[in-house]
Amino acid sequence: MVCDFFYPNMGGVESHIYQLSNCLLDRGHKVIIVTHKYGNRCGVRYLANGLKVYYLPVPPFYNQCILPSLFTTLPLLRSVFVREKVTIVHGHSAFSTLGHEAMFHARTMGLKTVFTDHSLFGFADASSILTNKVLKFSLADVSHVICVSHTSKENTVLRSRLSPHQVSVIPNAVDAAMFVPDPSRRTPGKITVVVISRLVYRKGMDLLAGVIPVITAQYPEVCFLIGGDGPKRVLLEEVREQHELHDRVTFIGSLNHSEVRDVLCQGDILLNTSLTEAFCIAIVEGACCGLQVVSTRVGGVPEVLPSDLIYLADPSVKALAAALQQAIEDRYQGKVVPPFEAHDRVKQMYTWANVAARTEWVYDLVSSSPARDMAARIERYYHCGPVSGKLFVIAAVLNIFFLMIVSFFIPAKNIEEAPDFKVPSQAAFHQDASTLNVFGRSMSDVENKKES
Repeated sequence: MVCDFFYPNMGGVESHIYQLSNCLLDRGHKVIIVTHKYGNRCGVRYLANGLKVYYLPVPPFYNQCILPSLFTTLPLLRSVFVREKVTIVHGHSAFSTLGHEAMFHARTMGLKTVFTDHSLFGFADASSILTNKVLKFSLADVSHVICVSHTSKENTVLRSRLSPHQVSVIPNAVDAAMFVPDPSRRTPGKITVVVISRLVYRKGMDLLAGVIPVITAQYPEVCFLIGGDGPKRVLLEEVREQHELHDRVTFIGSLNHSEVRDVLCQGDILLNTSLTEAFCIAIVEGACCGLQVVSTRVGGVPEVLPSDLIYLADPSVKALAAALQQAIEDRYQGKVVPPFEAHDRVKQMYTWANVAARTEWVYDLVSSSPARDMAARIERYYHCGPVSGKLFVIAAVLNIFFLMIVSFFIPAKNIEEAPDFKVPSQAAFHQDASTLNVFGRSMSDVENKKES
């Protein structure tokens, strides 16, 4: 698994990679994660369940992504792939520079590649045009693509000009054991609307700034609990100051994923104001905690939850306010799904075990597919565009020569293979308490050690 976004950074992609990797480990596969350094966290670390993470000594450049260099990451990634005897490289997120470069180098080395797209993009603005061109180059020679919703699949197929048969839909999932409802945490006599999101434009914070005054003026018993941080927090704080809502709008700030459930359980309604979403795991977590969910009708959101568990609205202040008002009125009239009933339904719809099994099927499909020769690979790059296609071919050929040079000076036989790390079973823990103590200390030492 290769991505710029991983723990200690928090987000949906990070959680997806971690949960999927753990489930694949439980199914008997060897899984390693490759990302860039985070502060002093550099080197090799072991997480729970023996999950091995390479924090490469490459600093982030912008928005937690490394500087696009295309060629300079080849020696380091080749060393990791050879050391760990990698057979499939799985890149995540269209925003991840490291993920794209890892798949490019893996194909040069003859390895199979899989890509998971977690985002939706437009086709008109300059940023989307540039990102789509990069994605078209990156996916021109990928073995298979996974999208988290059918809307995301259509978007990815159009942006990268892939065959629909080369793209599978595997949704995100939720760890239901972590998101159990607790109605006792709610404040009696009040209705709390929870918003947990990055406070950025793409998450619809301008819409939230317009909805808050409307709802608080109409319902004196409604208050807002906002978790997350970002540049749009200033706008929301200005709204709170202007309308004197200090006792009804509370900012929590950045949250660890382990803290999300505690915040959700304090609320009655979860509000999602995103302007674009491929799946939106936040609304699944909210429904799993028994909250009513109000969300914008964008991207893959309408596919996520059944109609009786979500109120959908167009991405406008008027429509969102109307949907939120309907949710509040239904709560007064008792027309809501009981929290534990909603939890049981969501728990059956989205499980990581199911996601891992379907991802494993994709890996089997990729492993059994015939390897493409170099001529076919060059031809695929050539047909990516009248000008860009030729540039892609030059990049691919230069990467082949660079790999030959690196292989000459650092032969694969001189790269020491990494030993497999096995986590003792629960039975072994109970049989020998000393093993448990020693293992616990060693894992703690690995986690707390700043450099490996």
